Amino acid sequence: MVFRLACGTLVFLGTAHAYVWPSPQLDALEAVRFDQLGFNTLIATLATFVQPCNLFLFDPTISPNSGRSDAADWIRTAYHDAATHNSTDGTGGMDGSIRLPEEQARAENAGNGFANTMGIVLAVVDRYVSNADAIALGALIAIETCGGPEIAFRGGRVDAAVPNAPGVPAPEQDLDSHIASFARQGFTQTEMIGLVACGHTFGGVQHSFFPNIVNVLNDPTSTDNVAHFDSTPVTFDNNVAAEYISGTTTNPLVVGFNDTTNSDKRIFGSDGNATILSFANSPDLFASTCADLFARMLDTVPSGVELTEVIKPLPVKPSSVNLIMDGDTLQLFGLVRLWNTTEDPTRTVRVIWHDHNGGTGNSTLNFVSTSSSTGGKYTATWYGFNSTVFGLMPLLLDPVAGVKSLSFVVDGILEDQGGLGFAIQDAFMLSQTSCQGGLPVIGRVDVAVRNGVNPSRVYLEQINIDSVLRRSITEIDITPPSQLVAANSAYSLWSMNNLTDQSMSFTIGAEIDGIKYSTTDVLYMFDFAPCPT
Repeated sequence: MVFRLACGTLVFLGTAHAYVWPSPQLDALEAVRFDQLGFNTLIATLATFVQPCNLFLFDPTISPNSGRSDAADWIRTAYHDAATHNSTDGTGGMDGSIRLPEEQARAENAGNGFANTMGIVLAVVDRYVSNADAIALGALIAIETCGGPEIAFRGGRVDAAVPNAPGVPAPEQDLDSHIASFARQGFTQTEMIGLVACGHTFGGVQHSFFPNIVNVLNDPTSTDNVAHFDSTPVTFDNNVAAEYISGTTTNPLVVGFNDTTNSDKRIFGSDGNATILSFANSPDLFASTCADLFARMLDTVPSGVELTEVIKPLPVKPSSVNLIMDGDTLQLFGLVRLWNTTEDPTRTVRVIWHDHNGGTGNSTLNFVSTSSSTGGKYTATWYGFNSTVFGLMPLLLDPVAGVKSLSFVVDGILEDQGGLGFAIQDAFMLSQTSCQGGLPVIGRVDVAVRNGVNPSRVYLEQINIDSVLRRSITEIDITPPSQLVAANSAYSLWSMNNLTDQSMSFTIGAEIDGIKYSTTDVLYMFDFAPCPT
């Protein structure tokens, strides 16, 4: 029998039209977007750094009284990245160029908030999440976590290699200059008022970077001398508008001692205060307007960049699914996330696997833990494929029958992506015969390839980071075996010997019928068993 791939854990990605698991880029972006706190989140999940919302990681004492916050820095960073956009010629926008030292050194980008932001959001950048995506996600998570509305998120931003042309409006510019600047970015005058108000519900202006706007405050609750835009600088609300209309604002860009830099006053009043009054009168209108404007700002990308669909959480999502060949046993590891659910001892969850022979197997899954998202608005529950008192263990399958897809039954309801199932590729995988040892350390990677698949290439994939922090993949080909070495009756081994970098990390890829596939779990050579002596 000749086996063909139904779908890989990674499929060659074209334009995304509908999110169906597996989709490596969307899976990764969705995880950063929605798996924010709790179980199975990234080691340095972004939401951790805006909990509480007055957290400022870069204050030496981590004091809540510095007057600064990570949340405000992240939002400002996203706007300054987007503000270089030229809607006429299609250049600039959300392309991560704000990470570049040359761009940060400009007068329009005063302060260390950009470097601080990148120092945190870089933790989520990988082959599927660009620097620009990470900046956008940071701003979105800060807004949502700290009381703001949900914001539609698309991924797929492409990182710039060089700085963009300057384009961030300055406080000392006149109203006509601001209107022209926002028009270049793609926003009308009314939208300019909205975007400024939405952005300025967080943060303020710091004396050390803007001494012509803010004096030394001598305020024990703002030891970094930050004059805030409103009385609730770490919470999303309409106070920036309400306090402006009531005449109680202390916004340094409205009532600052230097009227030349009172740009918010000129912008808010540019339509006779009509827009800002509507925000002051309606928190709901303010929130819905900000949700729309923030989404548009984050979606401002250079021409030629095609973003994904709006990413929404999958109601049932497999995670950390991994196959390993262990002699005559196919080991299947994994978890499943049930979105917007809470822990329920009476819930029953089963996984069904479908094999190449038309057969099925099933197993009851055990509850593992919970996670939360969007400032605690949503929770998710996680179940392990074979959760035991010893941790997550694999399901043991017959390699001859293999596995084509999964489906789940939750409290008697079939969950299979509308009949598509959750496709699994078992055409190639790591073999447990991979090993390392000796001095100097020499390792061997064995890849089990299903007989009959006949890949044109099998290779290791390593992530490279260039001088401007862009990620790319290097493919290291495994020489096809001159004579097949059987792993078992269904699989043969392709091997790469004499690997000397014990810290080497990689995924495995293969090209089959002109299409590239790869595994998703990153493998580390130092995790391999010792080679036989």
